[in-house]
Amino acid sequence: MTTLTIQTPDDLHLHFRDGDILTETVAATARCFRRAIAMPNLVPPVTTAQSAIDYKKRIVEAVPEGKNFEPLMTLFLTNETTAQDIREAKSAGIPAAKLYPAGATTNSDAAVSSLDHLSPIFEVMAEEGMLLLIHGEVTSHDIDIFDREKVFIDRHLASIAESFPTLKIVFEHITTKDAVEFVLSSSQNMAATITPQHLLLNRNDLLVGGVHPHNYCLPVLKRNIHQQALREVVASGSEKFFLGTDSAPHEKHRKESACGCAGCYSAWSAIELYAQVFEELDCLDKLEGFASHYGADFYGMSRNPGTITLVKDSWQVPEEITLPNGNPIVPFFAGKTLQWKLVGS
Repeated sequence: MTTLTIQTPDDLHLHFRDGDILTETVAATARCFRRAIAMPNLVPPVTTAQSAIDYKKRIVEAVPEGKNFEPLMTLFLTNETTAQDIREAKSAGIPAAKLYPAGATTNSDAAVSSLDHLSPIFEVMAEEGMLLLIHGEVTSHDIDIFDREKVFIDRHLASIAESFPTLKIVFEHITTKDAVEFVLSSSQNMAATITPQHLLLNRNDLLVGGVHPHNYCLPVLKRNIHQQALREVVASGSEKFFLGTDSAPHEKHRKESACGCAGCYSAWSAIELYAQVFEELDCLDKLEGFASHYGADFYGMSRNPGTITLVKDSWQVPEEITLPNGNPIVPFFAGKTLQWKLVGS
C-alpha cells in the first residue's frame, strides 16, 4: 500500500497552551484534524463556562486561514466546582469536564485533592450528559510512579464507574495493561484515549543510555509488557479506544533542565506517527476507526465530512521548530524518519 485515505480525524486530547504559542500549536493540529478536545490546565485554569468561551475564541483566532477546524472545550474540575458550573458549561456547548488529581501533571496544583467531594458533581454531569475525562493516577508519594495508574483504578475509577453507571468516562492517555483490561471489562460508557508516545516507546526509551527529556511525559512511559498491551488493543479494532495525542508543548530549555517539564509535542506529526504504528502492527485498515470514528461516536458527535490522504513517502521530523517568541521547541520523534506523510503538509 502506498496511499492511505481516511475520513477526517479528531484529536480527542491535547494541550494547545495559550498566548503566542497558539500560532504554532493550533496550526500544527488543524493541518490534519477537524476537531480537538482542548485541555483546560492553563494558568489560571479554565474553571467556568465564560473562561472556556474566552479560551475558545483565542484558539479560533489562531486557526490558519482556509482551515476548517473546531476546538472543543473542557472544564477544569476543582474542589470548589458547583452543580451550577456544570450546567452553565453544558448550556454553553462544552462537552466535557477534566479531572486531574492535584499535582498529577503540568499546571494541576489547583485540581482535585478529594475525589469523595465530587460525587454530587458526577451526578449532575451524568444528568446533563457531560463527559468526565480522567487523568487516572494517584499522586501519593508512597506509591511508585510506575504503579500510579493501576492504583487509581483500584482505589477510585472502579468505584466511580460503578456508582455512576450512566456517566460517560474517558480514561485519558492510558499506559498500562491494567488499564486496557479495565476498559475492556467495563460498560459501554467507559472508553480510553491512547497517545503515540505510549504506542511507540517504553521506559527504556526514557532511561537507557541516559535520561531522554523529550520522551518524558506524564503518565510516564511504562515497561514493554504495557506498551505491547496498548499496541495489541488498537490492532484489535476495539471501539472503546480512540485517538488522543496528549500533545503537550514545552520550550526546549524547559525540557532540558534540572527539573524538565513533562510532555511530548506530537501534534507536528501526529497522524503520521499513528500510521507508522498501525503499519508496524499490520493493521492500517484499523486506523480510520481509531482516528475518525470511535471517538466521535463515543462523544455523541457526527463523524467528520471529508477525508485526508497519506502517502508512503519517507521524511524526517525536524530537530527543532522555532516558536513565535523565537525560542526553539523539540517535536516528538525529532530527527527520526517516518514512512507516511500527509499530502499537502
